[in-house]
Amino acid sequence: MAKYLITGASTGIGAETARKLAQGNELFLVYNRSKGKAEDLAVELENRGAKVHLFQANLTSEAACIKLFEEVGEVTDTLDAVVNNAGGMVQRQGVDELSWDTMLDVFNLNTFSLFKVTSLSVPFLKNSDKACIVNVTSIVVRHGGPTATLYGAAKGAVDTFTRGACRELAPHIRVNSVSPGVIETPFHDKVSTDEQMKTWAENNPLQRNGKANNIADAIHFCIENDFINGESIDINGGLFVR
Repeated sequence: MAKYLITGASTGIGAETARKLAQGNELFLVYNRSKGKAEDLAVELENRGAKVHLFQANLTSEAACIKLFEEVGEVTDTLDAVVNNAGGMVQRQGVDELSWDTMLDVFNLNTFSLFKVTSLSVPFLKNSDKACIVNVTSIVVRHGGPTATLYGAAKGAVDTFTRGACRELAPHIRVNSVSPGVIETPFHDKVSTDEQMKTWAENNPLQRNGKANNIADAIHFCIENDFINGESIDINGGLFVR
């Protein structure tokens, strides 16, 4: 029974990743505000054959990150994989109107929390013989995006962190990231209009936006393939190509 910790696990990519990893495994699911959805998901996953532990944590504070791993440590001393999925745009804001508070909010949520969670997870991962970390970034790291530049910069820092950590934590812990394109999840509910979503779908070579399971499949691949390390995998339907 493998042990997987997933942040931002109650909806969207996090929830779909939990479903992908559920059968026969032990899941440590971290959520912030969506308690009801997290509890419903836990029941679903247990019906799929998983053992589920739920943890509530606002990972934008160091104290909350530390408390989370104290609570995890009461259950286990080992993790086989950590999926750093928690994040969000917070709000759209142009470069010419950035506020200091918004900058802190975006980096606390998308960058500093991930760094701290990664750091705190290392002792648990070192007790596994197949340890890995998968970070979730964004297509905006590749091509930027008006009013999403701050979010892109925060995710860009994660991209750089992934490349450094993959060498620093090797050979025992692999570190990779996945870079989603436009994915139809609750992420977009507050920051993207229906018209924007439609336009992005029309501009995609595949003429559609992605689904959460497309990203969950890539995360699963990163966990299962034990010779992939330091990579950032793009899943965007060809909206961005290298």
